[in-house]
Amino acid sequence: MADATQLKQTVRFATSLYADKGARAYHAFVRREPLSQLAYGHRLRDPYPNYEVVRARGPFVRNRFGHPTTVDHAICNEILRSRRFGPRAEHEASGPGGEEGDLSFLTYNPPDHTRLRRLVAPAFGPRQMRGYRGLIEQTVDDLLDDVEERGSFDVVSGFASPLPIAVISRMMGIPDSETEGFATYGAAIGTALSGVTSLRHAARLMEASAALSSVFTRLFELRRREPRDDVISHLVAAEGDAITPDEMVPLCTLLLLAGFETTVNAIGNGVLAFMEHREQWERLVADPGLAGAAVEEVLRYDAPVQGTSRVSFDDTVIRGTPIGRGELVQVRIGGANRDPQVFTYPDRFDITRPNAAEHLAFSGGIHYCLGAPLARLELEVVFGTLARRLPQLRRADSPVKYRRSLVIHGPAVLPMRAS
Repeated sequence: MADATQLKQTVRFATSLYADKGARAYHAFVRREPLSQLAYGHRLRDPYPNYEVVRARGPFVRNRFGHPTTVDHAICNEILRSRRFGPRAEHEASGPGGEEGDLSFLTYNPPDHTRLRRLVAPAFGPRQMRGYRGLIEQTVDDLLDDVEERGSFDVVSGFASPLPIAVISRMMGIPDSETEGFATYGAAIGTALSGVTSLRHAARLMEASAALSSVFTRLFELRRREPRDDVISHLVAAEGDAITPDEMVPLCTLLLLAGFETTVNAIGNGVLAFMEHREQWERLVADPGLAGAAVEEVLRYDAPVQGTSRVSFDDTVIRGTPIGRGELVQVRIGGANRDPQVFTYPDRFDITRPNAAEHLAFSGGIHYCLGAPLARLELEVVFGTLARRLPQLRRADSPVKYRRSLVIHGPAVLPMRAS
């Protein structure tokens, strides 16, 4: 009986999944709907011409689900900062709901969002960031030692992925013996932010979620017995009123994903942007001190997170467009970061751009990315060190492969030559 029920559930899921894929293809190739086209072909690499089509149609367009969608910087900024919008409906209960991809306070409204964010915020404070700089510099140098020895390498697997895994593992107190599969788990869960695309994808997601849950559960038990000065030890110590047991695994999963996916994709996007704009690379090589400014332009020019969504808590009107209570609004951060009303020559990659830091790559308001200081520090060290140690860095002949995601944006494979 249980097998029959499971079979029916699988059939219903598969039917819904492939019906949705068919609908998306119809809107992309028959209706020529620019937002649906983002899931296909070269638009995975370069969504920006489609964002301009959307921008030309007005402050909002409706996507294939009927949700208002915007690429306007001012509107995106307003919605992300407004307390009248949130990740879920105003009175919808927070807490793990048993759905894959529940990423703790990323999808919470206050007061639960405030409670959990306050709990982990100290790990990203200025003192902690100063302490991580040495670890980041040493890790980058060790990785580049290996790169120089090999000559040819994949930026993603051979450089970008190992760095944030080393840092977030130290921050959370994860032993080396437990980190082997973290890059795979993080990448699998990150793809779910755009939705499940196949039964195989669903199976990989469930497997990664179960593996991470098992790792964190073991670590909770270890830190209850042997507490240290790390994030997991602090969470275990706060268990009870400050955080419930059901919230601990999703919170740790979020920290892993936020500390991994943003940095990995920003490194890949940045290296690719520099290689496609060689004069900017030469400028950085001549003055590696520009690395901090370069980070902001990389995040603006090709944001590692292309979009998010918010639910309106009441009936409102934005730029003449009525937004109903409970209506989901799509905020396309990648398009907002190319808004010509804010950024002069927005399609130009310029590491000396004076207002590049006005980008929305880290979201805004109370949901502003908690790990932004760590990501900025990692990226500054990465680009500065690459410019000093590998000034002759070049694209290899092998093709670049991109992630198939509408949210997490960056190369999955980026072959390079060290000289």
